[in-house]
Amino acid sequence: MLTDAFGRTVDYLRISVTDRCDLRCTYCLPKGFKGFAVPQDWLTIEEIGRVAAAFARLGTKRFRLTGGEPLLRKGLTDLVAGINRQSGVEDISLTTNGTQLHKHAHALRQAGVRRLNISLDSLRRDCVQSITGTDCLPQVLEGIKAVKAEGFERIKINMVPLQGINDRDLDDMVAFCIEHGFILNLIEAMPMGETGQAQAKVSLQPVLADLQRRFDLVPFEGKIGGGPARYWQSRSGGFTLGLITPMSQHFCATCNRVRLSATGNIHLCLGQEDKVALRPMLREGCTDAELEQTIRDAVMKKPEKHEFVENPKKIIRVMALTGG
Repeated sequence: MLTDAFGRTVDYLRISVTDRCDLRCTYCLPKGFKGFAVPQDWLTIEEIGRVAAAFARLGTKRFRLTGGEPLLRKGLTDLVAGINRQSGVEDISLTTNGTQLHKHAHALRQAGVRRLNISLDSLRRDCVQSITGTDCLPQVLEGIKAVKAEGFERIKINMVPLQGINDRDLDDMVAFCIEHGFILNLIEAMPMGETGQAQAKVSLQPVLADLQRRFDLVPFEGKIGGGPARYWQSRSGGFTLGLITPMSQHFCATCNRVRLSATGNIHLCLGQEDKVALRPMLREGCTDAELEQTIRDAVMKKPEKHEFVENPKKIIRVMALTGG
């Protein structure tokens, strides 16, 4: 197993397969942003598969494919199938904005994706367009319908509450998730890049207190995925709520993940600049043993915690370049 200098086991790799996205969400990409990597600098599907296999040999059990928007990357289902063949892999999930899901739902399920997180910040068409820059709600809902029909093990709806923009939509989102049997994940916006730092922050602590009271929520003791969310469930069992609170209640002491960017950098913490570049050694023909040792050494450099609260202007890279 991979262990860092603070005794945390790292058994979860989030893989960004592209930094490109077909949306421009206000908390992710600055308006007019053009600083994307050229495709020649992306890891190939084969290179990503090789890194994933090395992590699997080192005890990584959970893999999540992200972007940008991962469904824009050709060869994604081949990558999923390859990871799924690795010994010890227990879970492959995917985070998507949903715009392409209606085209790929069946292939993803067949390749081995077990769980989906779908970003959806409102059920109001004009609000979604305001946040994403695109009138995409109909195709996202079409994609959600398609994946529900495919019978994925678990579907989570990721919502980033934004002050004065979509925070009044919480009741509608709760009702939508109850109707369809989805988990609602609420995520605090992080000060990453110019646009993230300019975004008005919403603490989820008072939101939780309100939802606990109105929906009779109690802490959920079971395990749901391998990420940082904490969960609550209604006593009736009809509604499950997840909270990801990097700002108001961080979870650094139990962080079990690192990220692989589309260009081959291992990012060791969202709120720090520490990273290790794998692309040069991959393209210089490193051995599997050398790759594994580099990964071990990288994980030992994982920082103790982020500094989003203490130093909110620190991280100037945008979320799409890091990987979701």
